[in-house]
Amino acid sequence: MNSRAEIKPGIDVSIVQKHHQKSGELTEGTVLRVLTKSMFHPHGIKVQLTSGEVGRVKKILKENI
Repeated sequence: MNSRAEIKPGIDVSIVQKHHQKSGELTEGTVLRVLTKSMFHPHGIKVQLTSGEVGRVKKILKENI
């Protein structure tokens, strides 16, 4: 997901961590904080999950509203 407007704390996402970029291994979790300041990023919006892991969002799984 390249647009910051779609990413909010509390939603479930799949991210790719920096050390998994080559393999493309995804990690699932709930967004704690949005770290990317700009409204758009070509490689995905960087977030921190509630587990503490940091990576770029590749897919939104579920919005917990």
